[in-house]
Amino acid sequence: MSTLEIHQFPCLSDNYGYLVHDPASGETTCIDTPEADEYLKQAKAKGWQITQVWNTHWHPDHAGGNEAIKAATGCTISAPLVDSDKIAGFDRTVRDGDLLKLGEHTAQVIDVGGHTMGHIAYHLPDSAIAFVGDALFALGCGRMFEGTAPQFWDSLLRLRHLPPDTTLYCAHEYTAANAKFALHADPDNDELRAYAHEIALKRSRGEPTVPFPLEREIATNPFLRADAPEMQAKWGGGLPFETFAALRAAKDNF
Repeated sequence: MSTLEIHQFPCLSDNYGYLVHDPASGETTCIDTPEADEYLKQAKAKGWQITQVWNTHWHPDHAGGNEAIKAATGCTISAPLVDSDKIAGFDRTVRDGDLLKLGEHTAQVIDVGGHTMGHIAYHLPDSAIAFVGDALFALGCGRMFEGTAPQFWDSLLRLRHLPPDTTLYCAHEYTAANAKFALHADPDNDELRAYAHEIALKRSRGEPTVPFPLEREIATNPFLRADAPEMQAKWGGGLPFETFAALRAAKDNF
C-alpha cells in the first residue's frame, strides 16, 4: 500500500486546509472546504486531481467551498448525516462506524458530536492519523455550540481511546491561546508547561503547531483530563462530564 501524502496550508484567518493524496490511485480528498479557491490553487500546484471531499461538520468555514470545488472537479462529497441538512452539494452521508476509501486506504468515521450535533472525525488507522475538525484542538476543544456536555465528553473519550501514536490534524491554529487557558486550568502539570514553552517558540518563528500527537494531548490537554482526580478536585463535578462542562464554561469566558 502506498504512503499517503498530506498537504497542509493556511486558509481564511486561522483555518488549516488539508489535501490527502494517494499516489497509487491518484485520488485526492479535501478535508473540509473552508476556501474553495485556495484548495483548487493548492491542488493545481501539487499536480493533484481532487476526487473527494470529506466534511467534518456543517459550519461555513468547513463546508462553504463544497459547491465551487465540486463544480470545478466533479468530486464526490461525503458529509455527516446529522449535519447534512445544512451542507451543500453532498453526494453521500456517513455516520459513526462507516468506512470511506481513498484508493486502498480506509478511513473510519467516528462520531464526535458536541461542537455541532453531527460532527464527525476521520481516522485512517493504517496511516496512524485522524482528522478531527473542531472537535479537538491542540490543548483545547471546540465550543459546545449544539451538543451537551455528556455527549461531548463521550466524543472526546472516543478520540482519547485511539492508539496513542495517532497524529491528529485539527482545523485551526488556536494552540497559543489554548495553552494559556490550559496553564490556568492545570498549573501543576510539568509536561504541559514544557509543551506550552515549545508552542511559544514555534509561534514566534511562525511555525504551525498542527499536527500533534495524541499521546501528548492525553497528558496535557485539560479537556481530555476531565476525569483525572486532580482536575475534578480543582474544577468540581462528581462525574467527568460535569468537570468537562465546568472547564468548557471557564474557557468560554477566559
